[in-house]
Amino acid sequence: MAVIIPQKYKLKLLPETTEIAIKDIKMFFQDKLSDALNLRRVTAPLFVLSGTGLNDDLNGVEKPVGFDIKALGGQHAEVVHSLAKWKRTKLADYDIAPGFGLYTDMNAIRADEELDNLHSLYVDQWDWERTIEASDRNLTFLKDIVTKIYKALLDTEEMIYHRFPHITPTLPREITFVHAADLQRQFPDLTPKQREVEITKKYGAVFIIGIGDTLADGKPHDGRAPDYDDWSTDNGEGSTGLNGDILVWNTVLQCPFELSSMGIRVDKEALLRQLDKAGCPQRANLKFHKALLDGKLPLSIGGGIGQSRLCMFILQKAHIGEVQASIWPQDQIDDLAKAGIRLI
Repeated sequence: MAVIIPQKYKLKLLPETTEIAIKDIKMFFQDKLSDALNLRRVTAPLFVLSGTGLNDDLNGVEKPVGFDIKALGGQHAEVVHSLAKWKRTKLADYDIAPGFGLYTDMNAIRADEELDNLHSLYVDQWDWERTIEASDRNLTFLKDIVTKIYKALLDTEEMIYHRFPHITPTLPREITFVHAADLQRQFPDLTPKQREVEITKKYGAVFIIGIGDTLADGKPHDGRAPDYDDWSTDNGEGSTGLNGDILVWNTVLQCPFELSSMGIRVDKEALLRQLDKAGCPQRANLKFHKALLDGKLPLSIGGGIGQSRLCMFILQKAHIGEVQASIWPQDQIDDLAKAGIRLI
C-alpha cells in the first residue's frame, strides 16, 4: 500500500474550488460521451442478488461485499463490482436499437483493493453499453468507438484549461493503438505493468488491445472475466481480442494511468469458448448466461470510465482521495499531509 509522493508537488486548486471543478468535469464529460455514442442515461442498482451471474467478476478473485435480505427470506445480495453484464440486460429490456445505448452512474465497494494513489475502496464510474450489429464485431469498429471516447476526454481537458488556465493540457491529440501481444514481443523481459510504463510514456495515450487471453509467454497481459468482454476472438492468425484499456501518462505521478476498460461483448460462441478457457463452464447455467446463450440479449459493446480517475487526472492531483471521499490508512494520510496533499 505504498503511496507516491511527487517531488515539488504543487496544489493547483484549493479543496473548495476542486469541488466546483469536479462537478464541471462530470457534467461536461457525460454529455460529451452520451452525444458521441448515442447514449441515454438510466438508473442503476447498487447491489444485485447473488447467484444470477449479473455481477462483474473483475479478475475472478475479488470477493464482493454482501448482505442477507430479511424481506426476501435471507437471500444474499452483493454490492456490484461493475455493471458490465447488468447493462446488457437493460439493452434488451428497453429494446434499444443498434447504434444506440445507455449509460449510468456506477458506485461500488471493492474491499480487496490495494489502497494507494490510484486505488480506493470506493469506485465511481460511468458504465455504458451500446447495441451493435454482428458486422460491428471487429477491431475497426472498436477503434472507432475508442477514438470517439478519447475525443470526449480531450474536449473535457480543454474545457478545464479554459476555466483554469494554469492547468495546462497534457494529453496528445491522438491515441495510439497497440496489441498486448505486440507489447509482449517488443518487451519480452518486462512484466505487463513494466510494458505499460514503456509504451504509455512513449505515446502519452494508448489503447492496449487484447486483455484477458494468454500471450506467447503463456500469461495474460491482465486478468479479465470470461463472460463479458470478447478477449479471445480469432481472425485465423491467432487470438486478437476485441477489448482493451485506455491508458494515459500521468505527468504528476510519472506512471501509466488507466481511465477506461472496455470492449465488444461476447457472443454465444465467445462465451462458451472463454468459460472453457477460464475453467468455469458451469457458469453457462446461470441466469445471465442462459439468456445470452438463448439469444435473448443483443450484441453489444460497452465499458466503464472512472469518474474520480478522470477528475484526478485532468485536475492534476497526486491522490484519488483529493477528488473523492473514502477511507485511507492513517500512515498514508499522515505522509500525504506532510507533502501538502489534502484528502477530502
